[in-house]
Amino acid sequence: MTPEEILNTHGPRESMEYDVVVVGGGPAGLSAAIRLKQLAQEKGNDVSVVVLEKGSEPGAHILSGAIMDPIALNELFPNWKEMGAPLNQPVTEDIFLMTTETGATRVPNFTLPPCFHNDGNYIISLGNFTRWLGEQAEALGVEIFPGFTAAEVLYNENGSVKGVATGNMGIGKDGEPTENFQLGMELHAKYTVFAEGARGHLGKQVISRFKLDEGKDPQSYAIGIKELWEIEPARHKAGLALHSAGWPLDEKTYGGSFMYHMEDNKVVVGFVVGLDYTNPWLSPFEEFQRFKTHPNIRWYFEGDEAKGIAPAKRISYGARAITAGGILSLPKTVFPGGALIGCEAGYLNASRIKGSHAAIKTGMLAAEAAYDALQAGRQHDELSAYPEAFESSWLYQELNKARNFKQWFKKGRTVGTLMTGVEQFLLRGHVPWTIRRTAADHTYLKPAADCKPIQYPKPDGKLTFDRLSSVFISNTNHEENQPAHLTLKDASVPVSLNLSKFAGPEARYCPAGVYEYVKNEDQSDRLQINAQNCVHCKTCDIKDPTQNIVWVTPEGGGGPNYSGM
Repeated sequence: MTPEEILNTHGPRESMEYDVVVVGGGPAGLSAAIRLKQLAQEKGNDVSVVVLEKGSEPGAHILSGAIMDPIALNELFPNWKEMGAPLNQPVTEDIFLMTTETGATRVPNFTLPPCFHNDGNYIISLGNFTRWLGEQAEALGVEIFPGFTAAEVLYNENGSVKGVATGNMGIGKDGEPTENFQLGMELHAKYTVFAEGARGHLGKQVISRFKLDEGKDPQSYAIGIKELWEIEPARHKAGLALHSAGWPLDEKTYGGSFMYHMEDNKVVVGFVVGLDYTNPWLSPFEEFQRFKTHPNIRWYFEGDEAKGIAPAKRISYGARAITAGGILSLPKTVFPGGALIGCEAGYLNASRIKGSHAAIKTGMLAAEAAYDALQAGRQHDELSAYPEAFESSWLYQELNKARNFKQWFKKGRTVGTLMTGVEQFLLRGHVPWTIRRTAADHTYLKPAADCKPIQYPKPDGKLTFDRLSSVFISNTNHEENQPAHLTLKDASVPVSLNLSKFAGPEARYCPAGVYEYVKNEDQSDRLQINAQNCVHCKTCDIKDPTQNIVWVTPEGGGGPNYSGM
């Protein structure tokens, strides 16, 4: 049965009315909900707010490096330290390396532009921070519905956004309701705020419907892959923030690494690859595994029996697409009935490798605009005060300084590094020029025949690993008897084009082993989709060269359950 047939047969859906519905329980969405309640509390009135979170709890799907600049948190909760916010490990040292296959050169800190300095910032688990934000939101009276996906945007007769509908539960693989079937419900609001993170399923639809990206540069993305380890105390330096650029990526491929030393001998190590890479043989996952074998990196994880140092233990794994286009790719963030905030819109500052402070700030700005509109008796119109407030904020100034960052790196790592230094160190962000981009990430792949295949070493199971063992420690799970949430517009395209022209890049750009080409009995090829492995990174939705793969919401509560990430 189609969704329409299910609704016609089992409907109508129940509905609930709110002043504001927030789609996504990450830092942006929760900050928006918190700020709305704070304002209502200050003014002695009430605003009804609900947050829909597709993960099993706030924080379950949250993945970031992460180093947090507390500038926005200081505004949201000035007394966050007394409140017990889990920002426990200040950055104590910055190291930036330029790597070759066999060695590395440390860039002197005094030559690094301000965007690479982390004085006053904290190494955190963004998942744990988001759980804490969820607790603060609930204490203020915000309703949070974890395990509920926002699957459909609802519209009023005049075309404005009316709210969202949650996904149906208990639909079998065949599309038919099972004995566990439960019809989704409608959540109506005067304003709906979308905070789904990078490449949000509903946000993408809203941007298209209202042409919010008209006249803007195409959004650019990267994939970030991350592992959490526990290492020996002798090789742990609490507060160390290490970044690198160079090997194993070539000069023309955007990307780099991070290693952050948290408290309790925990270390997070990760790798970022721009999704505008050209070689279809490249695998971001394998590049990350290869990076860990670098002499300057593997030392932290390998044991030394002679010195009584045990090997490090890998605890968790995850992957997530991140926005990298910056302010030039920022769509119009308001439309009749709602707003886009956080990474849903693309506020991440790629030059700083930070987005959580921007998520919190934009959530607050949208909340303040929505609160004022509600007090004026308005609904379903454009919250124009939100983008106006952004343009007069410190966040706009920060992002404007970095507007050319990704564009310079399209000209190669050397040019990108040099010009970032010129713009942000020598010119202090007062840049008289702007560089535009015109091509989306999925257009950059070259035919496999024109590119050099990359031979990746086999994993050793100690320092380097395969995809499936990695997905296992991400605690990813989906109800098996449900329709695949990774859909194809045309089932023939993977074999007829992706495999024949690009050598099946899905099997390499996916960090979770979702896509694999297998042989039919007649030895013909077909694409097998292992949707249960999906960690919701959205890379396939972004990088597929024909945009034939569409990521849709699975059943609520499905996906990863990150712990400490």
